[in-house]
Amino acid sequence: MDRIRIVGGEPLFGTLPISGAKNAALPLMIASLLTDETLELHNVPRLADVGLLLRILGNHGVDHSIAGKRQGQTAETGQTIRLKASSIIDTFAPYELVSRMRASFWVLGPLVARMGEARVSLPGGCAIGTRPVDLLLMALERLGAEIEIDAGYVQARAPKGLRGAEIVFPKVTVGGTHTALMAAVLAEGTTVIENAACEPEVTDLALCLAKMGARITGAGTTRIVVEGVTSLGGAEHSVLPDRIETGTYAMAVAMTGGDVLLEGAEPDLLQSALDVLVEAGAEISASNAGIRVKRNGAGLASVDVTTEPFPGFPTDLQAQLMALMTRANGTSRIRETIFENRFMHVQELARLGARIRLDGDVAYVDGVERLKGAPVMATDLRASVSLVIAALAAEGETMVNRVYHLDRGFEALENKLGRCGARIERISG
Repeated sequence: MDRIRIVGGEPLFGTLPISGAKNAALPLMIASLLTDETLELHNVPRLADVGLLLRILGNHGVDHSIAGKRQGQTAETGQTIRLKASSIIDTFAPYELVSRMRASFWVLGPLVARMGEARVSLPGGCAIGTRPVDLLLMALERLGAEIEIDAGYVQARAPKGLRGAEIVFPKVTVGGTHTALMAAVLAEGTTVIENAACEPEVTDLALCLAKMGARITGAGTTRIVVEGVTSLGGAEHSVLPDRIETGTYAMAVAMTGGDVLLEGAEPDLLQSALDVLVEAGAEISASNAGIRVKRNGAGLASVDVTTEPFPGFPTDLQAQLMALMTRANGTSRIRETIFENRFMHVQELARLGARIRLDGDVAYVDGVERLKGAPVMATDLRASVSLVIAALAAEGETMVNRVYHLDRGFEALENKLGRCGARIERISG
């Protein structure tokens, strides 16, 4: 099993390209189930989750091709994938595939919308909490699907097609909003989604669906209206830049010091996180080229942050911020409101010398003068990269184990950081 070795203490300088967003690419790929024409997606990151989803879609009958390398492209720039579901040959999604990636459960909506039925495994447990699918199923039931759960599988039927309806989510759910959108575009009549997620990845999906012929208004707000159409066509769409990767590398620069241009990053996608970084002592400036992050030798300031749905501070940057605050002056307070069990990185950060106290959904981080390298183990995607951030500033060597979590969400991480001066390498086997 691969490991990543990091020797800390080096500031970061240079240019670091930001990849396409995994959290946008996955629902966009799933949207290919809604049409028998070709959906061409650009700037798709090279990630383990993307490869797994291609297998899952192939099981349903989706053909795919990956465009060859183009002038100026490197292993760190996005790829182009063409997807075509000329016919859906199987509406069954087995446990052995769905259990490996929760987002694959979202195939349920497009399958029942296009084919009138689907049988999809429940995704099972999750390292950062239960993350139930009840709101996704509620949305489909509101659209007229008959839902039955049996032996760990969801059977959804709508033999006469889905019908437009009002869907009111009791709490903000990105997965529920994705599912409702992809099902509603082929439903008869008008669908109104209230308390919809406003995340940029939802807006990106809506933009792509509109290119395919869907009629959607209000994406990016809490109220989305969808006028159903009888069929969708092909389209060409580019995945938006990854705001979580942007925030992660911005925090790495703030942690180590230096001056890095995050090429292709868009500040509007993570303004709340950038505001927190400025409060902590980083210098942030935006241009057409991306976002520039600088930090001089001055110490970091402690912050008080609560995770919230977009446009608030993202839960997917909570672990990274906690790593950063281990070196801040004073005590930081970080409250996690989105997922339970998302403090599992605390014990691993403690192995590097961090001082963190937990009280329910709040973590108190007492800044320390120095961190010291040690062997650590990744527990989930975002927790694993928080260990990388801490290791970049720790004295001596840190060995990060179980890095397959990193490969799920960060494209060419060690290459990107290494190009900016980090002493980092992957050790295979």
